[in-house]
Amino acid sequence: MTKRTAGFVAVDVLLIVLMILPFAAGMVLKILLTPPTQGIEIAGALIYFTVKMPFMGDLPITESQTNSFFVVLSLLGLCLYLTHGITAKGGSRRQLMAEWIVEQSEKLVHTNMGAYFSGFAPFIAGMMGLSALSSLSSLMGLYPPTSDINIVGGWAILVFILITYYKCKCGPVQYLKSFAEPVAFLAPLNVISEVATPLSMAFRHYGNVLSGSVISVLIAAALAGLSNVLLGWLPGVLGEIPLLRIGIPAVLSLYFDIFSGLLQAFIFSMLTMLYVSGGFPADLYEKRKAKKAAKRKAVK
Repeated sequence: MTKRTAGFVAVDVLLIVLMILPFAAGMVLKILLTPPTQGIEIAGALIYFTVKMPFMGDLPITESQTNSFFVVLSLLGLCLYLTHGITAKGGSRRQLMAEWIVEQSEKLVHTNMGAYFSGFAPFIAGMMGLSALSSLSSLMGLYPPTSDINIVGGWAILVFILITYYKCKCGPVQYLKSFAEPVAFLAPLNVISEVATPLSMAFRHYGNVLSGSVISVLIAAALAGLSNVLLGWLPGVLGEIPLLRIGIPAVLSLYFDIFSGLLQAFIFSMLTMLYVSGGFPADLYEKRKAKKAAKRKAVK
């Protein structure tokens, strides 16, 4: 084995550790900082500690914030691993996987947003990966960041800024005039609709993921009670084990934690593409661009 090969393998190992270690750290924090409870309890994200701030009150560092940071680190490790050793010839499985992700992201963006927004592919792929992995972190016993309205609300605000930016491509005057379309007296409703866009995106994503977690916990609690009623007569330790909870919650997790989490990531990304591209006045922008080019040409 050459030094180059040994170094390549060593970097691969480090990148794999970078993918796994954040989730391990999240599970350790969960075990060490979660207070003991009696039975099943449904609660929000834990507050690990509070940072004293000179103004605007104290800054709580919550379970959802730390888990979101861990997800970002794990995604970084995955991206570095897939692109490590990439060559022009290609051929390796990881490079084929990386190229497939890039091709599918570009195809999705081009289909839903058009050629003008081709540069959005990395953003959409990153958002989809962040959302999906955040929801799937619940499979490791972590509090999914997508179950916190503050996390998903931050994503929605970022999307709202992008929507407003592209709506203002034809100038702030044209943006303000768009609220009076098709008739002026609908302007208040258009303003409400504008504000409702990030709110609906945030609450849709947050509500669907959180409801799945709550339903899973309630079903697990119901199965434990039912097991005690039906099988509590068994002798010894067998009567104390909630046998009906074995396997059934795992099957439900296939939908609530996996399918629903991946579906919500796809829906959030699709809404982002549709809202950003739909709010961009492409025809007016091209006319304005052509008019500016004609003025510059006339001046020369």
